[in-house]
Amino acid sequence: MRKLTRRPAVAALAAAFLLLAAACGSAASSGKITLSVATFGEFGYAPLFEQYEKDHPNIEIRGRVTDFDTHFKSLATQLAAGRGAADVVAVEEQYIPKYIRAKDKFVNLADYGADKLKQQWAPWKWAQGTAGDYVFGLGTDMGSLAMCYRRDLFQQAGLPTDRKAVAELMPDWQGYANVAGRFTEKLPKVKFADSAGTVYTAMLNQSPENYFSAKDDSYIADRNPSVRNAFQLSGGLAQAHETAGATTYTQAWNVAIKQGAFATIACPAWMLAQIKEAGGDAGSGKWDVTTVPGNSGNQGGSFLAVPKQSAHPKEAYDLAQWLTAPAQQKRLFLSDGILPSEPSVYQDPQVVAHTDPYFSNAPVGQIYAASADRLRPNYRGLHDADVRPEFGRALGRIEDGTENVEQAWADAVRMGRDAIK
Repeated sequence: MRKLTRRPAVAALAAAFLLLAAACGSAASSGKITLSVATFGEFGYAPLFEQYEKDHPNIEIRGRVTDFDTHFKSLATQLAAGRGAADVVAVEEQYIPKYIRAKDKFVNLADYGADKLKQQWAPWKWAQGTAGDYVFGLGTDMGSLAMCYRRDLFQQAGLPTDRKAVAELMPDWQGYANVAGRFTEKLPKVKFADSAGTVYTAMLNQSPENYFSAKDDSYIADRNPSVRNAFQLSGGLAQAHETAGATTYTQAWNVAIKQGAFATIACPAWMLAQIKEAGGDAGSGKWDVTTVPGNSGNQGGSFLAVPKQSAHPKEAYDLAQWLTAPAQQKRLFLSDGILPSEPSVYQDPQVVAHTDPYFSNAPVGQIYAASADRLRPNYRGLHDADVRPEFGRALGRIEDGTENVEQAWADAVRMGRDAIK
């Protein structure tokens, strides 16, 4: 987790992005209203755009897909310049506190009736995208956690392979670390986890507070036991050479999955598609999914917001509302495994009954719905996106052997504090 990403972009469209910026919100030559939608990575929206255009003949939609870093760097530039932003922009959860503070840059969606939709979302998800009477964005997906594991590697290590037995084997993260030790004794050439950063992030996302106090947004990383415990346990795995050091979504991570170089990964629902893509046909039936240690937690999840610079804010809001409506969230889960953030959808019988043949027919709908029901709010803080990478980089230094756990912890705390000065 040296760099937090959510989904890899399917195509790098930076050049096209700049060309499209000039056309943002403009009317097409046919007289249609053109709306642009900017996302980081594929949100599965292409078929939905086609449906919306069919149902709204006066609307033409242009999607902009870039990678995570390009998306948010470009958005920051566009907001500062007052031009170039898409009519609808996706904002990942770690940036929400920052952009809610920038109310002058975004439309208050309550002005178009969004405040009447509150009951549509899980309470914590709605609260994440609002501030009092101000509605910043409408929730898309969420990243409730499960544990993906290789059944074949567990079997080779003499461990249980049944998903219920695996969950009972590691009900908490200390149990997970204990199993890692047993696994490594039997299969020393295979790593137990993909990276220390993945374990660390999963643990941290089960805590109500991370680097900042929910009371006053002060920096508390150095005195929050949740941060310290997560760092020590995940760093300990790295120091014991039980992690592959494969940063999520890098080429090394893809290769490690394809080669079966590690046995477990804490996986939000949207990650299943990435594991399939990296593992290919050779991985089908070897992976399975079970309950994550600690039973819950959230990694990722976004909102659709409308910048004030949009020439068509009402039409942009209508599109965002439709894209996040229950019918579309259900469709995205069944087609792309993108977990809904609306209880009426993730508790839908068809969603709950959904299984995945690639993951040994695991009841992924049931597993992720149960995890979602146990979710609790996780306070991120205004400068979370500035601080979080420093702790990820520190764990990377443990994995590459340049620092031990205590050295890396001290540096992470110091660099995290410096990042917000």
